[in-house]
Formats: sequence, C-alpha cells, structure tokens
Amino acid sequence: MDPTSARAPGLATAYAQTRAYSEAIVAPLELEDLVVQTAFVVSPLKWHMGHTTWLFEHFVLRPHLTGYRPFDNSLEAVFNSYYQSVAKPADKALRGQLSRPTVARVLAYRRHADAAMQDLLANDALAGRPQVHRLVELGIHHEQQHQELMWYDIKHILWSNPGQPAYAPAPKDQARPAASAEVPDWVAFDEGIRQIGYAGPGFAFDNELPQHRQWVEGFALASRAVGNAEYAAFVDDGGYRSPRWWLAEGWARCQAEGWQHPLYWQADGPGWQEFTLYGWQPLAPDVPVSHISFYEADAYARWAGHRLPTEAEWETAAAGYPSQDGQCNQGLLHPQPQGNDGAALAGLFGNVWEHTQSAYLPYPGYRFVNDGLGEYNGKFMSGQMVLRGGSCYTPWQHIRHSYRNFFEPGSRWQCAGLRLATDAA
Repeated sequence: MDPTSARAPGLATAYAQTRAYSEAIVAPLELEDLVVQTAFVVSPLKWHMGHTTWLFEHFVLRPHLTGYRPFDNSLEAVFNSYYQSVAKPADKALRGQLSRPTVARVLAYRRHADAAMQDLLANDALAGRPQVHRLVELGIHHEQQHQELMWYDIKHILWSNPGQPAYAPAPKDQARPAASAEVPDWVAFDEGIRQIGYAGPGFAFDNELPQHRQWVEGFALASRAVGNAEYAAFVDDGGYRSPRWWLAEGWARCQAEGWQHPLYWQADGPGWQEFTLYGWQPLAPDVPVSHISFYEADAYARWAGHRLPTEAEWETAAAGYPSQDGQCNQGLLHPQPQGNDGAALAGLFGNVWEHTQSAYLPYPGYRFVNDGLGEYNGKFMSGQMVLRGGSCYTPWQHIRHSYRNFFEPGSRWQCAGLRLATDAA
C-alpha cells in the first residue's frame, strides 16, 4: 500500500505502510536487479532494504526494546551508511560487490526487525516516550527518503543495462494537463523580512530549523520551470561546448565526464528521446527538464540571461501555494507538463526538484544533535547545494515549503530541473 493514501496515520500504521511500500517498489524487479551498483551515487536495492532496517534496529530496538535479540551482528558494518560515531561503515563504492547478505537474508532481516517493532509500537508506554517516538518517526521519514533514492537507483540500473528495460509499461490514455504558456511570465515579489524555515506541529528535519527572519531583496520568479524544449535550445546552441556559461568547476566536470546533454537524453534524428521508467520515450517539449546538475542549471540560467533563485526567494514565492496541490501522489513515474490552472506559479511542488543558488548551510541558531543521529544532516553542510519543491518520486510527507534537499553540485541522477529568477526591475 502506498503510504500517500493515508494523510495522518498513527505511528504503528505509518511504520507498517512505509515498510510495505519499500517492498512494493522493488516487487516488479528481477532478483538480479536488486544486487547491482552502476555508479558511486547508486546503491544496490537490497542495500537500501537492509540499511533502512539497520537504522531501526540500531537506534530503536537495541537500546529501547528490552530483550531484543539482534538478527546478525555482522550486518552492522554492511548496512551502516556514514555514521562514523557508531562504527566504521563499509566502503560505499563497494556495496555492489558484496554478494552476502543475500536478498533472501535481507528480507528475513526486515521480517525480524518488523516483528520486534510491532511489539515495541504495541506498548503504548514505550512507544509514547518522547525519545522513542522521535526515533521511530525519524526512522519512518528516513525510509521514505530512501524510497525516493530507490526510484533514482532503479532508473540508473535499468538505463545502464545494454537492454535498457522498462520498469513498467507507460500509462495508456494518460490525462495531460493543458500546456502552460510558451513563454513563462514573471511573478514579482517585494523586498522585505521573511520568516524562513519550518514552524508548527508535526515532523520536520533538523536542517529546516529553527525558523528565523531573513531579509529578501525584491525579485521575480518564472511562472513555471524550464521545459525540455527550452533546454534543448541551449543544447543545440552549443551550451555544452562553450565555457562562457559555466562556473569553472562545472566546466571542468562537464569536460571530464563528457556531458553533452542531460542525463538520460539521446539524439533521435533531428530531435531527442529520453529514457524513463517506462523505457525510451520521445522527449516531451512541455515537460520540465530533469536530471541536470546544479552546474548545468546555473549554466542554462546564465545563457538565458537570468539566474537561479536563492532558497529564501523560492520559499518566499512558494509560501502562498498549498504544497499538497503538486504533481505528487498521482502514482506517475515521470514528471508531467506544468498545468495551466490559473496559478501564477505552476508546478512548484512534486514534479521536479528545482535547483537554487544557495549552498547547504545551517540556519542561524541551528544546533547539532549530540547523539549518533546528529550525523544525519549536519555533517553534510559543506560542498552541497540546496534544491526545493520535491519531485514526482518524493513522498507526500516530504512535500512542504521548508523542506531542504541537498546534493553535490555535479550530481545528475536525481530528478532535478530549474526555475529562473531575476532581480527586481
């Protein structure tokens, strides 16, 4: 069952639905699909299944469930990702070379932990402890983050195979929103002091906190994200062959890795086609461009005579729009055209992540958590760039105005595009 079908389940229900959805994602795949690693950024699907289990076992079950018997202590080193204060993790680049534990054993590990978690969550006194509740809730959201990563990894694994099989058949008679205007409008926002960050009840990651005031200069944001046809014009104009549009590190990366177009594009006669989870499809001109790095997004913005928004500008602009009205939760496995539904800003949420020009740094007043889970977000606040809005693969629980995604600026395998910004006239 897709956890997006329930808006406010109890903790035990949310846990069960989240765990079931991870297994539903991999159910259509072959066993061999679950064990390969096709790039450093990609992890084997069985590793995701084991790692998300390890977090519950290590941080919830071992310290808090009396009498819990660990499944297999040797799995600590296999499924620890980057928690150096816990134990030395296995080399990420070698995850695809580990034949053991087998997929069957990973699934048995999940069953073992799930049974213990059911016991814990059935104990109201135990599950109701603030620390335990916080850890379980974080573990659920952590697994949901990995579900999005699993979609990206599945796509890369299938694309990397010479046969390039599809994950699923393309939907038939799919209703497409009316295409937005050929030329996007500019939506202006006045200068002023803005409240940035998460506020209110419910779950948020620590990097969204604390809410704070920030001065934002006047700016304008494009009414929609950049579409495939617009980005193809940049490619056709030699955008990947001219260093004038690129940051120095971006140009070096472009040359070193031979970038000529977005990841998953290939020439199809005079036009383009794109690899999707539905297999190869003709490039849809009115769908937002995706699978581009920060460097590519920044280069396109310079070529177009504009820039990327800051994350504070993006959050300011998005504040007037309900986050749950995006493309998310529709069960679609590819971005969709940005509907012309009368909203001044279309497609802000749940279609493609939108690059910003902001480095991923702590907010004023941010405090690192002084336990093993303090490594969850804080240790990555260097060398990363912020993305906003969510993609069609993002769980609905993570689609909100304050959510801060972050990636290394050369990363392309995530479903990320861009929306242009400009200074106030």
